[in-house]
Amino acid sequence: MTVSSPTEVAPPPPPVPITSTGTGIANLPNQRHKIVAKNGANFTLMVCGESGVGKTTFVNTLFTSTIKEPKILSKRRLRPPNKTVQIQITKAELEEKMFKVKLSIIDTPGFGDYVNNRHSWIPIVDFIDDQHEKYMRQEQQPSREGVVDMRVHACLYFIKPTGHTLSPLDIEVMKRLGSRVNLIPVIAKADTLTPSDLAKFKQNIRDVISAQEIQVYSCPIESEDETTTKRNANIMAALPFAVIGSTEDVMTLDGRRVKGRQYSWGCAEVENDDHCDFRKLRSLLIRTHMLDLITTTEELHYENYRQTQMETRKFGDPRSQPTENAKFKEEEEMLRKRFTEQVKSEESRFRKWEQQLLSERDRLHKELEQQSERVKELQGELDAYYYSHHNSPRSVRK
Repeated sequence: MTVSSPTEVAPPPPPVPITSTGTGIANLPNQRHKIVAKNGANFTLMVCGESGVGKTTFVNTLFTSTIKEPKILSKRRLRPPNKTVQIQITKAELEEKMFKVKLSIIDTPGFGDYVNNRHSWIPIVDFIDDQHEKYMRQEQQPSREGVVDMRVHACLYFIKPTGHTLSPLDIEVMKRLGSRVNLIPVIAKADTLTPSDLAKFKQNIRDVISAQEIQVYSCPIESEDETTTKRNANIMAALPFAVIGSTEDVMTLDGRRVKGRQYSWGCAEVENDDHCDFRKLRSLLIRTHMLDLITTTEELHYENYRQTQMETRKFGDPRSQPTENAKFKEEEEMLRKRFTEQVKSEESRFRKWEQQLLSERDRLHKELEQQSERVKELQGELDAYYYSHHNSPRSVRK
């Protein structure tokens, strides 16, 4: 898929003339720009959150194209959901002013949709670790041509606009993701909250992130340019970003046609800073800090994973898989407990049968003994009668 993006890219700096004074070191940025412009870039974005929070719509709005086909929500209840989180990867190629970016969108449908969401983050965490592992294994090969890099550069964690605070599931998942990837919390469907409720909701989320020591991505704020410093500080002040996703054009009251959502009370504009933080988040992801996201993934998260693995295994050895999966272990314990209870129940039932059989045997033996005694008594009576009848005087006289 090749699509064009209207996002502007800063023009390259003018080349330094060959006749200029100096050794030419100042021309190195131009050489770097040519290399990057020729090779393009790879960017992997993960979107994580419950179904129905607008992940697909936001991705299509962010890149102004149909990167992911929207789902038919009216039919999602017709079939039972999968029992585990299924990772879906969508790839596209964006081109703007002869510069190409190979984009990979990683979606986690089914996350947080069940009554029991315990350990539902395991497939997501394993996927991130697997991408680091695959890249590290490719680096260890003698020939490293055609290396496939699917390391996640940024993870947008969509938070339901409840207006309260983070749920226990959100806290647990964000803790595990923050140490592995550049985590960016996003409040979905910001147009469902009033400005005062949204501000309070943001503050509650910031307080929980601070109290729980959740690692979230923070872009470099200080810069030599004062304007850049103010812009970076303004972007980070909006964390967590409240966004509105829409791919439809609507007409505002002043006659402008913009991307947004039409309501009876007016229009919620996607690219209006007074309505949401969409422009700030897009600037963070694409316009100003995409390279920093890629660099942070390379130098921080990947290096942490690589160092941890190299300390615990020899060169070339496969990654040691955990011997027990927490989710499967819990299910195994439940099955073992149920099996033990069934065995105990059957043993108790068999013991009762055994007692009944022993009691019946004793009763039959007792009856048999009584019948034997009765037979002996009858035999004695019969013998006594027989002898008394044959030894009587009448029988002698005859």
